[in-house]
Amino acid sequence: MAGSAAATGALFPALTESCRADWQAYVGHAFVRALADGSLPEACFRHYLAQDYRFLLHYSRAWSLAVVKSDHLDDLRQSAALVDLLLNHEIALHVEVCAGWGLDEAALAATPEAPANRLYTRYVLDRGLSGDLLDLLVALAPCGLGYAEIGRRLLADPGTRLEGNPYRAWIELYGGKEFQDGAAAMADQLDRVAGRRGLSAPFERSPRWPELAESFATAVRLEVGFWDMGLAPEG
Repeated sequence: MAGSAAATGALFPALTESCRADWQAYVGHAFVRALADGSLPEACFRHYLAQDYRFLLHYSRAWSLAVVKSDHLDDLRQSAALVDLLLNHEIALHVEVCAGWGLDEAALAATPEAPANRLYTRYVLDRGLSGDLLDLLVALAPCGLGYAEIGRRLLADPGTRLEGNPYRAWIELYGGKEFQDGAAAMADQLDRVAGRRGLSAPFERSPRWPELAESFATAVRLEVGFWDMGLAPEG
């Protein structure tokens, strides 16, 4: 099985290149490598799943804020559709996956929010509250587009173990066509919103570039912290 070809627009690659070392630390993290070969301890994955449930609730809030921040109909529709997908489908799917690992929704809801989770989600919300739609989308990009790159890489890598891997469903979810198509739409929206604000390649010439690049890099480092948290279930 192979995921869709990458469709990452223009701004997203420029952002990842601006923090190349941080980006590689994120998409090539030890947690990701352990998912790929199936060696991740079950306790780590269960801890990650519970925290990811809490994360998805705040991620939905952030995309709801994108609806508020949108000033064009296409952005309103895209952001609203994603909120609907997250709240009415994605979270239910996540709960179903967690149930397979012995975690029911009541247990997920009662899970204390880890500091790394709280720091990341509140940072994204703060960027959206204090800035415009572009600021928010840039802070959101490492999650959706990063997971798409991770899933795509893992499915394409002959070193990834699928047969007998307890994390195969996770790999195939994020490397699969549906998630890849959603990520491509997010990348297109990022370019569209940037263009409406006068940003085009080379983006480094824009007065907004330093702040956008730093916001993106901060979110990437917080993603690394999320993986670190996953490897320390007792932390």
